[in-house]
Amino acid sequence: MATLADAGLTFTSLPHPSPTGADQRAAILANPGFGTHFSDHMVVIEWTEGQGWHDAVIGPRQPIALDPAASVLHYAQEIFEGLKAYKQADGSIALFRPEANAARFNRSAERLAMPELPEALFVESIERLVQADRDWIPEAEGASLYLRPFMIATEAFLGVRPAKQYKFIVIASPAGNYFKSGAPAVSIWVSDYTRAAPGGTGAAKCGGNYAASLVPQGEAIARGHDQVVFLDAAEHKWIEELGGMNLYFVFDDGTLLTPELTGTILPGITRDSLLTLAREEGLTVTEGRYSIDQWREDAKSGRLVETFACGTAAVVTPVGKVSGRDGEFTVGSGGPGQLTQKLKSRLVAIQRGQEADTHGWIRKIG
Repeated sequence: MATLADAGLTFTSLPHPSPTGADQRAAILANPGFGTHFSDHMVVIEWTEGQGWHDAVIGPRQPIALDPAASVLHYAQEIFEGLKAYKQADGSIALFRPEANAARFNRSAERLAMPELPEALFVESIERLVQADRDWIPEAEGASLYLRPFMIATEAFLGVRPAKQYKFIVIASPAGNYFKSGAPAVSIWVSDYTRAAPGGTGAAKCGGNYAASLVPQGEAIARGHDQVVFLDAAEHKWIEELGGMNLYFVFDDGTLLTPELTGTILPGITRDSLLTLAREEGLTVTEGRYSIDQWREDAKSGRLVETFACGTAAVVTPVGKVSGRDGEFTVGSGGPGQLTQKLKSRLVAIQRGQEADTHGWIRKIG
C-alpha cells in the first residue's frame, strides 16, 4: 500500500504541551458516553489547488483558525466519515474496514466537488492517530475509540464555485453506547419531512444531510421516541433510512429485506457487512423497496418478526415500536429478536478479534 512518503509527504509530529492526565483520562473512559470527550491529538493535512496534498501534521487537538469568509461556512463544502478502533482479544488494536470508509469518503468528495484523498493516506492518517492516542481506547465491553475524519473548504471567498483550499482532519472520541435510553429496543417516529431527494446528496456523507434531519429528529424525541425514519421524497411511501442508520426487516420465513441503494440512501459499511454475514448464515437477503403501509401490515399480521437499524455508531439496534400520524405498531415482541442478536454478535466478535476474520475486514495496528 502507498504511504505519505510515497506521495512525497512526511508527517510532522508536534509534541503535546499538556496531555490529559492518567487519572482524568481513566475517569472519562469509565463512562465515555458518545461524542462528548476527545483524545489529545489530531491529524491535519492541507490541500491547495496546483499543489495538492501537503503539510501533514499530527499534533495536539486544538481549535481550527478559519477566515470568516471560508467557503465551508457559506456553501457547506464539508464531508466526513465515522469508524472505530477496537481492542482485540489478543490485546492488540484494530480498525474495521477502513478502506471501505476511505472509498466512501472519496465518493462523497466527488459529489461535493472536493479533492479526493488517496485511500492509503486516509488509512495511514487514522492509524497514526490511533497509535498516538491508544490509551484512550476504553476497556469496557461494547466500548471503542470513535474516529471522525472530515474535510472542509477553507478558501476565503464568497463566489459560488468549488474552493481552492481544503483541510483534511481526523479527531478521536472514546465511545460507549450510542443510545442513552438503555431500552432493549428503540422506538422510532415516521417523519413527514424528507431526508434526501433523487439527484441530491443522499448517498454522500455530508453535514447538510444531517442538518436537515435535526428538526424531524427533535420532533421524534419530543414525542418520546429515540429516532426518526424517513420515507422517499417522490411518493412519500417507501422506507429509506433512519436519521443516521440503515434498516433491515426480518420475516417469519427467515428472509431479510433492506432498502435498496437508490442514490438517496447512504451506503452503510455496517449494512454491507451484515449483507455478507446474513448470506453466510444461509439466509435469503433482498435489497428492494418496502413501504410504510406494508411494514405496518406485516408487523400486525406477524409476517414481520424483527426490524433492526445498523450503523457504525450504534452497531446493530433492534426496533421495537414505530409511530406516526396514522397510529403506531409493535414489531415482533417489541424487544430484540433472535436473528438481530445473532448477526450483531457475529459482527462484534469479528470486530473485536473473537471470531476469525475470513473477509479481510480487520486491519491490525499493533
